[in-house]
Amino acid sequence: MPDVINYWPLLGVGVVVAGFALRRNPVLVVVIAGIVSALAAGMSVADLLALLGRIFVENRMLLLFLLILPVIGLLEHYGLRERARSWIAGFRGLTLTRFQVTYLGLRQLLSMAGLTHVAGHPQTVRPLVAPMSEAAAERSLGGELTDEERAIVRASAAATDNVGLFFGEDVFMAFGAVLLIQGFYARNGIELEPLAISLWALPTAVAAFIIHAIRLRLLQRRLVRDRAKADGARDAAH
Repeated sequence: MPDVINYWPLLGVGVVVAGFALRRNPVLVVVIAGIVSALAAGMSVADLLALLGRIFVENRMLLLFLLILPVIGLLEHYGLRERARSWIAGFRGLTLTRFQVTYLGLRQLLSMAGLTHVAGHPQTVRPLVAPMSEAAAERSLGGELTDEERAIVRASAAATDNVGLFFGEDVFMAFGAVLLIQGFYARNGIELEPLAISLWALPTAVAAFIIHAIRLRLLQRRLVRDRAKADGARDAAH
């Protein structure tokens, strides 16, 4: 008799969708969804609590970022963002493209060395890279940014961090994704060393750096062109 597939654990997916649609706390929604799926799969309460405890202990280092947030907030309160802007504004010849390409390279190199948590959105992009990018963009455009331009520059700073992290960490041979790839091939009878997988990720990282650097250059050109059109339209109106 064929085995009957139990679809009831998929109720957890519905809980996640409903929770996010209702804008509830994401952590609470995910935990409740896990509990619903576990109970629907026939897991006992004792086994469920043991599983939650084990996962919390194994991933407790991920909660260290909570200690960073109050420190970043305190530094911002005492003018970290303003100081970063004024410092970057003092560099002659520093454009938006040059600054963000430099950060992209630094982010990739740190990620290749396994230092993925040295930089990031809460501890680097928001308090440092974003205001520095705004100051560099104001120098490139020759004036204060509009709200739309500021949003574009901030989004570009966040995207640059993402690209540097995503394509840099795969070069680190002890990274989880590299070990996952090795395990997948091993289960299918193909033996690969983590170093070999990391080396094959290196050309992709270099290509990502070049492509994103070109995108940053085109972004700056577009901002300059749009600023010139806006200034021309304003002068014509007067």
